[in-house]
Amino acid sequence: MKTLATWLMPLLLCLPLAAHAAGGEPVDREIARLEQTFNQVYAANDLAKYFAYYADDLVAMFPEGRTDLAAYRKEWSEYIKAGNRLTANTISGLLVRVSPQGDEATASYFVEVHTKLADGKSTVEHFQETDLWLKRDGAWKVAYVHYSPVPAPKKP
Repeated sequence: MKTLATWLMPLLLCLPLAAHAAGGEPVDREIARLEQTFNQVYAANDLAKYFAYYADDLVAMFPEGRTDLAAYRKEWSEYIKAGNRLTANTISGLLVRVSPQGDEATASYFVEVHTKLADGKSTVEHFQETDLWLKRDGAWKVAYVHYSPVPAPKKP
């Protein structure tokens, strides 16, 4: 038993190190920073930068159904080209959970989206989002998204 404990102790002591990025920044903070930038780029309607955050094999669950990167890029690009513009995209309640290996992180949060539509109308919508970040070839990419409206409060 003592031999097993002697072998396992160094392994267990190394596990917290997996939760740090290569530069020493804890992964949860790195993902929180990436989420802020990712959402700012989205709000700026910068499609090239926005879609660069996604993995090529993205799976996205939107209110309209499941989609992949190619279909989402086409749909969202057409929406923006039609004259629709996000004017604000504010996140709150961000929670980040990191895998023990430090190569996968899940970020969940609430988002308030302000949009100026091509017809001149403005909308404010409230969503809840979960992004699964995977570290591949040294870079974090969003590989899975679940984006849905915040449910209306239940009446007593």
